[in-house]
Amino acid sequence: MNSSYGRTGIADMALDTVALIGIPFDEYSSFMRGPAKAPAVIRRVLHNGASNLFAENGIDLDGHPGFCDLGDLTLPEGEDAIAAIQTAIEKLVAARARVLALGGDHAVTFPVVDAMARVHEGLTILHLDAHPDLYETYAGNRFSHACPFARILETGRVRRLIQVGVRGMNDLQRRQVEKYGVTCIEMKDFQPDMPMKLEGPLYISLDMDVLDPAYAPGVSHHEPGGMATRDVLKLIQSIQCPIVGADIVEYNPDRDVNEITAAVAAKFLKELAGIMLRQNVRRS
Repeated sequence: MNSSYGRTGIADMALDTVALIGIPFDEYSSFMRGPAKAPAVIRRVLHNGASNLFAENGIDLDGHPGFCDLGDLTLPEGEDAIAAIQTAIEKLVAARARVLALGGDHAVTFPVVDAMARVHEGLTILHLDAHPDLYETYAGNRFSHACPFARILETGRVRRLIQVGVRGMNDLQRRQVEKYGVTCIEMKDFQPDMPMKLEGPLYISLDMDVLDPAYAPGVSHHEPGGMATRDVLKLIQSIQCPIVGADIVEYNPDRDVNEITAAVAAKFLKELAGIMLRQNVRRS
């Protein structure tokens, strides 16, 4: 495997460390490239001094002993990259880390979740996205960023998939929702305070285009009529069940305006890490 971590290594992590890992991969994007640049830009905005590193629950990521940034994976091309991502995540999960991954396009979610589901039995996925990403294949590619949840569900290792924010779903994807028994809350039916009835272990996959383009112009696929930033934050902050991992994907710096979307992604990073670290405190 051709991959490498940042200056802090796996051996230095305590159990249940929230491990931030960048996955700069967008080779399987269907419309335009750019999300591979996202991890570096999100980190830069996170640390640029415009804001602090506190989550809204009072957790400070700056120097927190339970938070570790492992840098970015260095990946080969094509399906070898998918295999390398899975191997890297398997090592983190074996070390009892809780993974917070920065994509990259949504293709990275399949190898991340597949690695985690092999250890965390009965995994539930909360998927926030404008698109279901349930195609069996897209443009002849089974690992396209339009297909990760079909790949995940066909393994049989995930208990439940809950999708929120979907809009513009076509007939084929509606059939896929029915085929795989997905709970799909389309944006037209979404209410900010609606109960999700989530159970752990929980994995959260957050595609930045779940937001209305007014809040997140820096995505490849603009889908009007999406969620507000605060809608996503309230949903994240309401979660009570154990979160074992998460990803933030599909930020495209090439389409951003004054790094507005990068700032939102950095905010989501802080809030996801904050709630995961708070859960560590509650269990100790």
